Amino acid sequence: MISTPRSEWIVPFTGLQPGQFHKLVRVVAERSGDTAADGRPGKQWRLDLADRVLLVATYWRTNLTMRQIGPLFGGSHSAAHRGVDSLSPLLALALVRRRRIDQIAIVDGTLVPTRDHRLAARSKNYRYSTNLQVAIDADTRLVIAIGDPQPGNRNDCSVTATPASRTP
Repeated sequence: MISTPRSEWIVPFTGLQPGQFHKLVRVVAERSGDTAADGRPGKQWRLDLADRVLLVATYWRTNLTMRQIGPLFGGSHSAAHRGVDSLSPLLALALVRRRRIDQIAIVDGTLVPTRDHRLAARSKNYRYSTNLQVAIDADTRLVIAIGDPQPGNRNDCSVTATPASRTP
């Protein structure tokens, strides 16, 4: 079972050094207040906050399914899903309203398979998917904007030019 007291699990599953990881746990604790803190009223989390942050970081880094992540942390896939759902917003970067004038962004589109046919269309390999545009900072490689999903049979250039695209 993966757990934070055994620090040898932190680096391969998160890509962070133990000091960086514990700083991340402190940031999540500060952002969440009592909502994610341990010892709150109601049903208690089986995993402490540090282990739940490790679970989310492992999920994001390894691209394992919830059915694989849950048993790694000694729980069920539904418990892993609840952990990822509750902590993911707390791990997001803080919004920045102004960008540098000389900032260079890299924009690329990706096809995301989906079963929701309202937002999807048949595209490559005859799969229903949506075309999603993502802009990242060329220096830091951090996401700076995400466009609205468009049907997957649209060209990247036409999706980028839609007025519905927004920055966080």
